[in-house]
Amino acid sequence: MRIVTPLLLVVVCTVAVGGSTGAARAQAVVPCQTFRLEYQTVMEERQVTAYRVDCETVYDERQVTTYRPVLETITQERRYKVAKPVVETAEREERFVVQKPVWETQVRDESYDVVRNVYETEQREQRYTVNRPVWETQEREERYTVRRPVMETTEREQNYTVMQPVTTFQNVQVDQGGWVNQQVCVAGPVRNRLTWQPGACVVNPATGASTFQSGGLVWMPTPGPSRLVSQQIWQPNIVTQQIPQTTMVARVVTQKVPVQVCRYEDEIVVKKVPFQVCRIEQQEQVCQVPVQVCKQVTERIEKKVPVQICRMEQQVVVRKVPYQVCRVEYEERVEQVPVQVCKQVAVQQTIRTPRVVERRTPVVYTYKVPRTVVCKVPLDPCGVPIAAPTDGVTVNYGAVPSGQPTPAGQPTPAGKPTTAEKQSPSDKQSPKADGSDVTPQPELNPNDKIPGPKDAEPQPPV
Repeated sequence: MRIVTPLLLVVVCTVAVGGSTGAARAQAVVPCQTFRLEYQTVMEERQVTAYRVDCETVYDERQVTTYRPVLETITQERRYKVAKPVVETAEREERFVVQKPVWETQVRDESYDVVRNVYETEQREQRYTVNRPVWETQEREERYTVRRPVMETTEREQNYTVMQPVTTFQNVQVDQGGWVNQQVCVAGPVRNRLTWQPGACVVNPATGASTFQSGGLVWMPTPGPSRLVSQQIWQPNIVTQQIPQTTMVARVVTQKVPVQVCRYEDEIVVKKVPFQVCRIEQQEQVCQVPVQVCKQVTERIEKKVPVQICRMEQQVVVRKVPYQVCRVEYEERVEQVPVQVCKQVAVQQTIRTPRVVERRTPVVYTYKVPRTVVCKVPLDPCGVPIAAPTDGVTVNYGAVPSGQPTPAGQPTPAGKPTTAEKQSPSDKQSPKADGSDVTPQPELNPNDKIPGPKDAEPQPPV
């Protein structure tokens, strides 16, 4: 960012020249050299040492005792009962009701009414209203606003954003766990086996009556023997690590800028405008209108219809029905069943457990810091910067030999510097900020007050 603040130093010298007659006077204006201050930003490099975190995985060995299941087969004696059905035939007596149809003849009354329309003509009085327009001339006041512009100069705050690098450290959770063996008990298969169920009282859900149910053999699902199974599970190991992050943070800087504001003042103007108003007058009128009226006459028509009606009579009938009764006889039996028994056998084994070790490595990096440099640039009498020569020759800014007249229509050149100006340290020139070899520029006098960038406009902090 470059800020240019012109510093104009103009010295006007007036010389009065008198002749023998004393009638004419001449004034000569001799301007001094004018300079302009330029501010340039130079980036300086600086080195900083930081430490980088490197992670390394180390394995620790340890002895672990696990148990391995071993299956053995043995024979067991199982006793159970077998049910045999015995079928017997018997008879039961059933009684049921039979309905027989009986037909009867009855007379039903189906008389109905007939409605007939009779039309008659009558005279009816009808009243209606007639609207008649009446025009009148009136005056109304119209008010309108006239806006007149008023120019004012105010100061407005202007915000601009400066980006600054900010380094932060973010904590990250890393899972560095491992797989671990674990013993899990697995249930055996479920099989249906005959089981004796004793007699008990049972409630019928439909009727709510309680009845006694005799005991017997039923099929019940029975689980088999459980066994141990070795499986691997993930054992988490949460480790917190810090990761550096560099972000650019925006910072808002406020400066005041003069602004011309146009403000409008409102003025109300009133004028009278004639207009016509239409008023409606209502008048009532009467007329006779013929109307046709419809009257209804009701007539009764008699009608008798014979109808046959069916009536049902009930009769009880008895019959004998044969049926079969099933009786169950139980018989006890014995069988040999092989059974597998699970035993746990201890086994020694060596496992390796991972562990993370942190190491810090120094790292040197370079960053740049901005710095502001002030340079003086010479200006010609028209305010245009004078280009510095590149051949190393000292330039005499606008020197004119004494005794020669100044051409008309051109600016007056600067004369030779005085002894005080030759000895002033402000005539010395400093090299450019980029380090190139140019003609020396006038140096700054430490006793003089030089306007800086803070006097021109606010600068963001570096």
